Amino acid sequence: MNEVTSAETGDLFSKFDDLINTRETLLSSGIEDPYNLVMEKVLSPTRAVCNGRDTILLGTYNYMGMTFDPDVIEAGKDALDKFGSGTTGSRVLNGTYQGHKDCEDALIEFYGMDHAMVFATGYQANLGIISTIAGKGDYVVLDIDSHASIWDGCAMGNAEIVPFKHNDVEAMEKRLKRIPEGAKTLVVLEGVYSMLGDVAPLKEMVRIAKEHGAMVLVDEAHSMGFIGENGRGVCEEQGVMDDCDFIIGTFSKSVGTVGGFCVSNHPKFEIMRLVCRPYVFTASLPPSVVATAATSIRKLQHGSNKRAHLWENSKRLHSGLLDLGFSLGTETPQSAIVAVIMPDLTQGAMMWEALLKEGLYVNLARPPATPANMTLLRCSLCAEHSAEEVETILGMFERAGKKIGII
Repeated sequence: MNEVTSAETGDLFSKFDDLINTRETLLSSGIEDPYNLVMEKVLSPTRAVCNGRDTILLGTYNYMGMTFDPDVIEAGKDALDKFGSGTTGSRVLNGTYQGHKDCEDALIEFYGMDHAMVFATGYQANLGIISTIAGKGDYVVLDIDSHASIWDGCAMGNAEIVPFKHNDVEAMEKRLKRIPEGAKTLVVLEGVYSMLGDVAPLKEMVRIAKEHGAMVLVDEAHSMGFIGENGRGVCEEQGVMDDCDFIIGTFSKSVGTVGGFCVSNHPKFEIMRLVCRPYVFTASLPPSVVATAATSIRKLQHGSNKRAHLWENSKRLHSGLLDLGFSLGTETPQSAIVAVIMPDLTQGAMMWEALLKEGLYVNLARPPATPANMTLLRCSLCAEHSAEEVETILGMFERAGKKIGII
């Protein structure tokens, strides 16, 4: 009897067969599953018990270490006691509690903007804002390495998508010049790109976008709280906040909880609460979550010492890994992300496992999430990592790299 393939039977999973085979081949070699790590106990922003091992955390995006801040935890407990575990409703129905307004007020204070809108996740913030403001007949000009939520927002809105080469100012300008005269255009950029940890040349890009009459949205997910004098992100650092129409962010990085947001000075922005489908048709965040977020955001306004220490950590890890002979995603430290380039997926997985056995957790990133088909070990530093921990981490990389033969 002839074997029938999944494609012939109409199996909707057949499109994933190549990925399934790659994963099975990798795991059959005995390597631990890098995408099924279990944290049995979280001890602090920088330590956890992972797969039974006491582990330093270097892949959590917990940039400012706010997850165990006593004031943040107390605010969450208090809201849980007073308002219960959830809202069971959309923001436009019964889902707006005082805590949601407080959280939006905290964002308005933090950014010095007129409007703030909180979403259930950062992904949903991009999905909702982009799909609502850029629809059929409009144009979205975006970096080719944009986050999946940005691409999905474009697809959902059905706008014309015009990508340009990563962080290439000239390429972006050429795309803008080709857009039909009179067409409404949104330029979407990111402050820090999460895979390589590189920073966008926003000053030039925003200027050019405005010269061509485009609106500008900047995703500051990986820079909010850390970059800029007040932690407002790359827009603040490069002096373009007043020229940005929308700034998107997330609570799941520096803020230390979950949720997403958009801030804006646009005078018509409040109508988004009635026309943005991912906002209107989703239950709002639990009271304990918005309480922790609001408390964390207000504390981040006074986090200059933590920001300075995090920069020192980033500089030391980056220079130390270069000295050991590793290839990195950026020539100089640009953010709290340090990406270590691996020769291929197999050696990347072996290196990931060797580091885990040393007691270090990092992210194994692979195509299609990564640019240029690269396999990366992505390290995200925390302001709570001590200088001694960073030296320990470098020793772990040295031993694992020599064991696998990468250095």
